[in-house]
Amino acid sequence: MSKICDVCGLPEELCVCEEIAREVQSVKVFTVRRRFGKLMTIIEGIDEHDIDIKELTKTLKAKCACGGTAKKGQIELQGDHKAR
Repeated sequence: MSKICDVCGLPEELCVCEEIAREVQSVKVFTVRRRFGKLMTIIEGIDEHDIDIKELTKTLKAKCACGGTAKKGQIELQGDHKAR
């Protein structure tokens, strides 16, 4: 007999909790001006439990060819990268 999910009450094979959590998640991407008029792209709203933010930051920095960091549950990239 299979186990029952505590959240949705369905058997674990049919559990949809993770998919629902991803659909409910809202990620915001915006730019802000920092010191000396430099633009920073901020990405926030990513669930830290599902995705490794530091690994995602490393991948985004390589793809966008820019510097950046992960602070307070958000990703900061140097420059304007909203379109990417």
